[in-house]
Amino acid sequence: MTEAPSRPVTFPLVREHPFDPPGEALRWQQQGALHRMTFADGHLGWLVTGNAAARAVLADNRFSNRTELNHPPVAHPLFQEEDRRTLPGFFLRMDAPEHTRYRRLLTGQFTVRRMRQLEPRIEKITSDCLDAMEGSAQPVDLVQSFALPIPSLVICELLGVPYADREQFQRDSAALLNLDSSAEQMAAALADLMAYLHGLVLRKRAEPADDLLGSLAAGGELNDEELTGVAVLLLVAGHETTANMLALGTFALLRNPDQLALVRDDPAVAESAVEELLRYLTIIHMGPVRTALEDVELDGRLIKAGESVAFSLPAANRDPERFDDPGTLDVTRPPTGHLTFGHGIHQCLGQQLARVEMRIAYPALLRRFPGLRLAVPPEEVPMRSNMTIYGVHRLPVTW
Repeated sequence: MTEAPSRPVTFPLVREHPFDPPGEALRWQQQGALHRMTFADGHLGWLVTGNAAARAVLADNRFSNRTELNHPPVAHPLFQEEDRRTLPGFFLRMDAPEHTRYRRLLTGQFTVRRMRQLEPRIEKITSDCLDAMEGSAQPVDLVQSFALPIPSLVICELLGVPYADREQFQRDSAALLNLDSSAEQMAAALADLMAYLHGLVLRKRAEPADDLLGSLAAGGELNDEELTGVAVLLLVAGHETTANMLALGTFALLRNPDQLALVRDDPAVAESAVEELLRYLTIIHMGPVRTALEDVELDGRLIKAGESVAFSLPAANRDPERFDDPGTLDVTRPPTGHLTFGHGIHQCLGQQLARVEMRIAYPALLRRFPGLRLAVPPEEVPMRSNMTIYGVHRLPVTW
């Protein structure tokens, strides 16, 4: 049993190993699921490292997700006091019933059935990326040639965003997710992205199209500002998350050749491999934040009304009380409830799309390039420790 911290902890972000949670989060987990934590603005709240406790809070409507109530786990310009308001359409930061209204409009667009219908197109996009990669001079950066373009193309086609404009929205997205961005850089990136998508929304109003944004524009239930906010959320989340999973997951498989061989050679493994990589790597490494609306008892501790709760999802996804041998990558592991897509009413809207993209892309890459290998020593791969979504900045590979 690890000794309990003698004073409130700060949010754990430093990973000693590229694929493992911060070591201190795992050490704290050994002595309990809930820990006193000092937030970046000095607020004294809580950190959850246990899987069951995280599920309990995320599913409990006594905890709010509203921006103005939550305190920042780490210093970041998005959390500055003057900016702590929920913009129209940013339903990720709303509670019911406001959140329910947006979710109802969007859920039908991301069903398992609808995502299955997209499979042939995702397969074609993946194949085209691999063709281009095969014709490139080696080494190549797997992020730019494979991991980023696949989900970017897919989400652009789904939403109705011109892929030709990707340089702008990828640049703005990167600035928004960078912990090192200044407040000015953050504000400029958000304003630029919102202005671009607001213009697109106006075009969809004038000329309805057969895509998600066109459908929502024609429906008339959202005003221009709300639809712009929805577009920002879906566009940023729709390419950044899967792109980082594809790159970091490939890196992890290259470092575990026995697991790579299973993904490459056994079609039956693809589905469980995706779930295991999501659990093992947990790219949402800053976790969500919730704030108690009333006193709540959890794990023998009292969380008082007004106290914020942060989550170490990487630690929760390595909880030995939930997973056998949690520190081992086992692509044949049956799915057992990881929290990478969240839990409760805010569980990731696009999770089925992400699953389909990864289930198609990983085996296709490994079968096309059976000799795929890193082109640099593994310790030279630059990690995205300074980003709110974890992964690699670049992944040089050859074959």
